[in-house]
Amino acid sequence: MIGTGSSAIQSIPIMARQAKHLTVFQRTANYTVPAHNKPLDTDYVRKVKASYPEMRKRAKTKPAGIDFTINPASAIATPEEERNREFQARWDYGGLGFMASFSDLLLNDESNKAAADFVRAKIHQVVKDPKTAEALVPKNIIGCKRLCVDDGYWETFNRPNVTLVDIGDAPIERVTASGLRAKGQDYTFDCLVLATGFDAMTGALLKVDIRGRGGVALKDKWREGPKSYLGLTVVGFPNLFTITGPGSPSVLTNMITSIEQHVDWIRGCMVAMRANGQRRIEATEAAQ
Repeated sequence: MIGTGSSAIQSIPIMARQAKHLTVFQRTANYTVPAHNKPLDTDYVRKVKASYPEMRKRAKTKPAGIDFTINPASAIATPEEERNREFQARWDYGGLGFMASFSDLLLNDESNKAAADFVRAKIHQVVKDPKTAEALVPKNIIGCKRLCVDDGYWETFNRPNVTLVDIGDAPIERVTASGLRAKGQDYTFDCLVLATGFDAMTGALLKVDIRGRGGVALKDKWREGPKSYLGLTVVGFPNLFTITGPGSPSVLTNMITSIEQHVDWIRGCMVAMRANGQRRIEATEAAQ
């Protein structure tokens, strides 16, 4: 497995249970919190589904469009023992709500460090080999990348049939006929899994041959990187709306809520244009 992002973190525990041996090549260690997935009680499911409209309405008032209950307190202003109790409660519940433990985890360096250190300590508690544990500890701030959730990810590296190869200081040299070569060593595999990411923000748009004013292709316009107005419109492409496009906050939010917000805005825009006899809309260069 090459990669330790969201897809890899969810796949690695399952692969480790099925493979004779699993080797994980990690460039960048990632933060992950337990999902604590479990069968759902039918009464709980019925209760949640009955309150969907209220949940969606609340979600649209929250910072990331997710219906979390955010602790209004500051992490760094909270006594350490109390702060760790809050972190632990969120950890035990599971899921992305960990980042709602305190209101300033993305606003205050010291508060962020407190959350990051809590997760780093968990890794050292779970992973038995100190060298492997240290390699799995993320060095960046928590929440900078979208947080991952897992089902036994850290525990997987205690298995005798799992090996971690840290390539952060020396990239993979090449893929070979029987596997790959990294850090001066040849590895042989039956199967190579590339969990190396995908073109999340621009891929779908650039797969379509979208042409703007003067026949300019969007892929040429964005050759040096995408530029847009709020992820919604692009200069030179009148009447083109890119829902949750590059430049919007969508990938760091509840995508469904963000999509709905964009669709509602576009609809309102078109209604206003028709009411005023307008047939074209385009962002200005300055706005973009």
